[in-house]
Amino acid sequence: MNPGRQFIGMVMVFFFCFMGVPLPGLAEEKGVYTLEKSIEEAFSNNWSLKAKAEKITQAEQVKKQARAEFFPKLSTSYGYTRLSETPTTQFSLPPLVPPTEIAVGAKDNYQWKGTITQPLFTGFALRSSYDLAKLGIDQSLLEVALEKMDLALRVKEAYFGILKADKALDVAQKAVAALESHVKMAQNFYDVGMIPVNELLKAEVELSNSRHDLVRAQSASRLARASFNTVLSRPIEAPVEVEDILVYKGVGCALQEYLPKALKNRPEIKAIDLAIAQADQQIRLTKSKNYPEIAFTYDYIKEGDDMGVSGDAYHDANRWEAGVGLTWTFWEWGKTHYAVKEKQSLKKQLLHEKKALEDRILLEVKNALLDLEVARKDIPTTKKAVEQAEENLRVSEERYKVQATTSTEVLDAQTLLTQARSNYYDALYNHNLAKARLKRAIGEY
Repeated sequence: MNPGRQFIGMVMVFFFCFMGVPLPGLAEEKGVYTLEKSIEEAFSNNWSLKAKAEKITQAEQVKKQARAEFFPKLSTSYGYTRLSETPTTQFSLPPLVPPTEIAVGAKDNYQWKGTITQPLFTGFALRSSYDLAKLGIDQSLLEVALEKMDLALRVKEAYFGILKADKALDVAQKAVAALESHVKMAQNFYDVGMIPVNELLKAEVELSNSRHDLVRAQSASRLARASFNTVLSRPIEAPVEVEDILVYKGVGCALQEYLPKALKNRPEIKAIDLAIAQADQQIRLTKSKNYPEIAFTYDYIKEGDDMGVSGDAYHDANRWEAGVGLTWTFWEWGKTHYAVKEKQSLKKQLLHEKKALEDRILLEVKNALLDLEVARKDIPTTKKAVEQAEENLRVSEERYKVQATTSTEVLDAQTLLTQARSNYYDALYNHNLAKARLKRAIGEY
């Protein structure tokens, strides 16, 4: 390399790095998304996933609220009472003291009270509420896990959607290029009077149709990128390129292998098991109303006839009271009994729903495996069809060059090739998408 050019290149690299401007090659490489990178970025940025994650924080705060119920509560009150007249009582000691009214209170009465209340027994209600709150955290974690699995599948669908749209665009571009070449050849033949005008017109019509398909393919490619950006919470018009992995890689297709994984890993199964555990706690919580509630109360009281509550002739400056109280609502015409029956019915409902869920999971796994099997059989067939269609077009073009056939045969051959290529890429797309849905069906991503 010329030393002068080498020096200039080094200076430019230093300048770009110093100014924080990415080098063109590096920028392009950085913009290429792999499937793993796409899923990772979606997990970091997706708004729906962030919203689900906030529910974990909410559940943790509910748990702290439930835990606070175990500890003593402190409260205070301050009151003023004004009587219409001074309270009095009559006192007499005949015959020495005639009946006399003696004041026994004041018109103005102020009281400040500080109270400590500690629950001693609530029929297991506090414990059940706390256990329910802990299960709420587990439920929120499972909701996040479920959202991640759904999000990973949406990322894969968007990712493969870009690849499929790009393949369709490539097919459309190749079709336009081939037809443009054919129209030029047909024009030359027409100019020298070797073909009638209708053959040229038919070729031009097919080219126009092909260009129309190309415009639609370009639009679909842009829309696929917009969908991908939306799933990753990126600006909708942000440019994006993805690594081409639209290839065939065989996987096992044994239902007996995947079903146990699905029943073990699926967050929906774990979530419904958790809901059953919550139903048990709700039954326990409802039954707590059959028991009395016992609480310890301590009051510190200050009274007086002025706002300072510093005592007076009729009130002590301060005093305290302590006691244990029991409250028991032991008859409500079967209300608690029916409430327990309701919660028990809810548990039975969840058990039935779990069985139905297991059936749906089995069907999802079976459907994904069938899609894989269809794609496995379609891919070699459609690939062979592409090879045959390419050879058919080559032969038709060679025959047309020597006017051994008509333009119609070439156009038909081109249409067959375009359709064969589309079928092949569709089969690859369906295969990769079926693998993604199989992973989702067995609780993986």
